[in-house]
Amino acid sequence: MVLALGYFDGVHTGHQEVIRTAAAIAAEKNCALGVMTFHPHPKVVLSAETNENNMRYLTPLSHKEECLQEQGPDYLFVVQFDKQFASKEPQEFVDQYLIGLQAVHVTAGFDYSYGRLGRGTMETLPFHSRGRFGQTIVGEVTRNGEKISSTAVKECIQTGDIEKAGSLLGRPYSIRGVVEGGEQRGRTIGFPTANIHKHDLYIVPAPGVYAVRIYVGGRWLDGAASIGFKPTFHDEAPEDPVIEVYIFDFNQDIYGENVEVCFYTFIRGEETFNSAEELIEEMNRDVEKARTVLAARSDVPGTS
Repeated sequence: MVLALGYFDGVHTGHQEVIRTAAAIAAEKNCALGVMTFHPHPKVVLSAETNENNMRYLTPLSHKEECLQEQGPDYLFVVQFDKQFASKEPQEFVDQYLIGLQAVHVTAGFDYSYGRLGRGTMETLPFHSRGRFGQTIVGEVTRNGEKISSTAVKECIQTGDIEKAGSLLGRPYSIRGVVEGGEQRGRTIGFPTANIHKHDLYIVPAPGVYAVRIYVGGRWLDGAASIGFKPTFHDEAPEDPVIEVYIFDFNQDIYGENVEVCFYTFIRGEETFNSAEELIEEMNRDVEKARTVLAARSDVPGTS
């Protein structure tokens, strides 16, 4: 088996290069392709400031597993990252998880580390391999001179640069959740929205309005999403930003439906309006901008 190693949050284009490299070697050696990842994020176990409740992911585990499966491995290994695993010496990790799986070759990014305190690196892996498997280091993957990394993608999302985030990911950033009952205020102003409750600990884009597509009822539909704290109607902001999607030309009851929202373009930041009438005027402009953006794009998710 050829194994691709990494945490792979986001399964971005840099991660995809690691897996593609492993796939090419597996084809050359006529053997199986495996991908090994970990959960939860090491910070949850090793950092006093981080826990599973305040950690935010580009791709929570179930979403990441699906993205990794789309890369076509024969095997996907998800290793539980806990204190016992974190305490393993580099040689123990290699013996148990790489040699133990009878890997004949391993690929990983140049900054991959393993073993207690991350003391194992791609430079030490030839020693720890005991000559049982080969190694390939995938160098830094860049776009326009900038390193592609999960950190870079997160920064783009959190600042509203959702188009750049999609470019680094190789697909639009998306959040999965369920449609739940909201304040239903949108219905009173002519913009009924689907209130999205996130399934998991996703990073939420910066407050504002976005052109989106939403997967519901077995199809992708165009819409405009509002993320924020509804300052026009609330003096106090809720703890978490609200995600609402106005689906164009749609009037079905979808409460309780599981959905996925793909973010394409940032239209404007969150604003406070003096009246509902001003808000309605701006929302009409938002919808027209979103329609124009989406009409110009052919990359509907889930199609080829």
